[in-house]
Amino acid sequence: MISLTKDKRMLGYEALAPYPDISCFVTTRHGGCSTGNYASFNCTPYTGDHPDCVRKNQELLCAALPFTPRELVIPFQTHGISSLIIDETYLNATHSERQSMLQGVDALITRTPRCCICISTADCIPILLYDKEHHAIAAVHAGWRGTVRHILAHTLRRMQATCGTEGKDIIACIGPGISFASFEVGDEVHEAFRAEGFPMEQISAWKPETHKYHIDLWKANHLQLSDFGVPSRQIETAGICTYRQHEDFFSARRLGIKSGRILSGIMLNG
Repeated sequence: MISLTKDKRMLGYEALAPYPDISCFVTTRHGGCSTGNYASFNCTPYTGDHPDCVRKNQELLCAALPFTPRELVIPFQTHGISSLIIDETYLNATHSERQSMLQGVDALITRTPRCCICISTADCIPILLYDKEHHAIAAVHAGWRGTVRHILAHTLRRMQATCGTEGKDIIACIGPGISFASFEVGDEVHEAFRAEGFPMEQISAWKPETHKYHIDLWKANHLQLSDFGVPSRQIETAGICTYRQHEDFFSARRLGIKSGRILSGIMLNG
């Protein structure tokens, strides 16, 4: 990943840097006005932070981007596999209708310029997708519940159905989240991945020192990209563990649910 701002508010992806029609970012904890467990650059409105702080942080975020978005589209995520296409139907809806449309959504897809689609995470895995052939983008929230239910594969198939997306044209960025070394799980989570057909020898291991199974969510999502035909050279993994680097990135396992979130966004500049 590469730094976008001198104040350390955001990072960007090297894989998307060559594409001038794309803006993208991953926020850090630095440079905002929120306090307590939201300190300081929380841009997500759904976790209990003061609305004025969230609004100010979002203004700082938009001002730092090379192109100003018409809107930051941030869904209310529920660890499901539902996706929403941001198109004229959404844009022509009232504010209350938009809020309703964003409920229970864990992936966004759009081909509309200047609509910055975003995903909120704090240990879960954010994934940004760019179809460079059909100029379509997606943002996917892949916690363990979404990953085990193949949310990334579902989103890719919906992009294929609506945009004509093929794996060879996808640039994929797997963002900061909890690492294999830090993600201890119970037997029931390990069994859920096994039951869904994941190659456990590739994504899991028993750690004697923790007496727990560990799951590699980065690898589990990388496999879904590979299964869709995305070349490995077009997949960038940030390699940043939010649990270990909690001073720079929000971690719900460290701070609890009532805390800030990393915001990952992608936009067609138009």
